[in-house]
Amino acid sequence: MPIEAAFMVPHPPLIVPQVGRGGEKKVQKTIEAYKRAAEVIAEIKPETIIVTSPHSVMYRDWFHISPGREAYGSFVDFGAPGVSFSEQYDTGLVSKLESLASGKGFPAGTKGELDRRLDHGTMVPLYFIRQKYKGGKIVRIGLSGLSLREHYELGRLIQQAVSELGRRAVFVASGDLSHKLQEYGPYGFAPEGPVYDERIMDVCSRGAFDELLEFDEEFLDKAAECGHRSFTIMAGALDGMKISAEKLSHEDVTGVGYGICIFRPKAEDMYVSLARRTIETYITSGKIISVPKDLPKEMLKTKAGAFVSIHKNGDLRGCIGTITATKGSVAEEVISNAVSASTRDPRFPAITADELGDLEINVDVLGEPEQIYSTDMLDVKRYGVIVSSGYRRGLLLPDLEGVDTVGQQIAIAMRKGGITYDDEITLHRFEVIRHTQEG
Repeated sequence: MPIEAAFMVPHPPLIVPQVGRGGEKKVQKTIEAYKRAAEVIAEIKPETIIVTSPHSVMYRDWFHISPGREAYGSFVDFGAPGVSFSEQYDTGLVSKLESLASGKGFPAGTKGELDRRLDHGTMVPLYFIRQKYKGGKIVRIGLSGLSLREHYELGRLIQQAVSELGRRAVFVASGDLSHKLQEYGPYGFAPEGPVYDERIMDVCSRGAFDELLEFDEEFLDKAAECGHRSFTIMAGALDGMKISAEKLSHEDVTGVGYGICIFRPKAEDMYVSLARRTIETYITSGKIISVPKDLPKEMLKTKAGAFVSIHKNGDLRGCIGTITATKGSVAEEVISNAVSASTRDPRFPAITADELGDLEINVDVLGEPEQIYSTDMLDVKRYGVIVSSGYRRGLLLPDLEGVDTVGQQIAIAMRKGGITYDDEITLHRFEVIRHTQEG
């Protein structure tokens, strides 16, 4: 199960009314956007809220994940001791993430806690979230002095941990933008400041997360940005997903940039989603999933043959299927063939956990084969073909790249079935309903 949604949010204590004491009204647009983001989280009802904060424990060469079962904090340092928090940690997800990092030799874990109190980079988002949603445990993660690429890789590990545990999780990337936007601001002005704000809001409003890695470290330092590494971890946690990005607000009235965006994975086709969930679970745990109860009725009641095709970076990585139904439902057919396509295609080695984020998956549901008596009854775009000779049989799906003629289609199917032109053959055609990641 992927991250349900992610949020780019700032963390100025000023916007908490008990701290701002009226001063928060100058950033009212940010406050309203924050409320909207909190409403979205409440609609999702996540089991876990993952927060990355620049003000949590931070090391030059280590990502600190907060340990323990719970944590407390308040805005006492900002003159508002009455605003306090008591949060439970998702120890299961923390343990899984730490285990994955250790297994890969990645520098992240629960060692090195210097201060157990919740930091304001965590509490400001929680202030708004808890007004709308009281449920869910948290995971709190600090940034590091390591490269942007390694922050992105941490995000990918978070995605893997969430997926393997099947957590319903959201990701909150806490971080202000540039601190050098105005001469009157607390950190003064630098020409790189407004440039950074404009560029980061453009990147995030488009969901162009690969561009986060293209920011020059010296430029980031001169812009005095706060949250770039936090946003980059978030981007890694959404790696491989098609994202819908929504910009809610961007303000620069205090000399510090505050931006809020919501990122939601676009709904994946249910057949593709089932195949992906099957593959991810089997590759990471060796277990075959049960048929989910929330599938459409057509997947639970219909019987049909199905092919699961897996590509990586545009190249075929595995393809296995059944011509006719062999299971009690097409959902069971997809599950069985997804396992086979990812691990038992004799042309390829079994897929590994490191590849899961790079896979493109298609599912073809086959119609009933119909015997034909002339190649004129074939159309490579519309029909697949089955060529049979005795017990030998070769099949080719329709509308495949590089297969442009009926002659090519038949020749490839014959080759797959070990059939020669000296053999007497029988032809069947079939139609498919193709389910792709694009829907």
